[in-house]
Amino acid sequence: MTNIAIIGPGAVGSTIAFDLKHLNSHLQLLGRRAETLQFYANGDKKTAYTLDVSPLHAHHQPVDVLFIAVKIPQLDSVLSEYNHLLHPETIIILAQNGQGQLPKFNHPHVYQGVIYISGQKKERVVTHFRDHKIILERNPHTQKLAELVSASPLNIELTEDINKAIWYKLLVNLAINSVTALGRSTASVLEVPGIKTLCRQLLLEGIAIAKAEHILFEHNIVDDILEIYEGYPSNMGTSMYYDILANKPLEIEGIQGYLFSIARKHQLETPILDTIYALLLAQQPILDK
Repeated sequence: MTNIAIIGPGAVGSTIAFDLKHLNSHLQLLGRRAETLQFYANGDKKTAYTLDVSPLHAHHQPVDVLFIAVKIPQLDSVLSEYNHLLHPETIIILAQNGQGQLPKFNHPHVYQGVIYISGQKKERVVTHFRDHKIILERNPHTQKLAELVSASPLNIELTEDINKAIWYKLLVNLAINSVTALGRSTASVLEVPGIKTLCRQLLLEGIAIAKAEHILFEHNIVDDILEIYEGYPSNMGTSMYYDILANKPLEIEGIQGYLFSIARKHQLETPILDTIYALLLAQQPILDK
């Protein structure tokens, strides 16, 4: 028997729970409070499923696999009250956007996931739009986990180069999250004159930052990412877009802020990133009031 828990009943955590709930009867979706969510899978707005959320503090049984799917601003709070879920061999998957959070953990088996799950949570309704993929580094723990969930819709893809996978997702998030959040618009913002050019310039700076960290991408990487953006439905938002509309803290320190700090470490000139980061920071005092 394998006990699995997911902390964070947002779009990502709820999708993981939905994908695994028929596979594992001992699965627990944990949050701040007990509640029941309506869940719409794969963009289907007609069929609603229910997901039960239990309070994190009330679940006392250690688990074998723990997905932490809270956003970066909530991570410190989780780390202050999650130790009762762990035993020495618990596998922890950090299922969030961004980079730079692993040093906060004091546990031997913690792995950064590269998340490709798109959705939105609004009050007690979660709408999953597309994708069910988590990329993890290949090792005996993650190999065992991939085999465990292989019969579920959750796709765990293993890679020999997790750093490149993390940086690739950072770049994908960098431009589209920035323009949708600051434009307070869905992917339709890409049709505004100059936005695609802005995305291209921002991505080029991101690639230069990655290169300084010895992460090298193919020469056509910018065109590939822009093509991904073109495939987004015009009404699809990003996590940062939904957070800014809901007056929630933004994950900028794991994406734009992380890249900004690496650029400063290498004394790189990144005028577009510097401007975007400053504008996003300017939103935080408004959101924190």
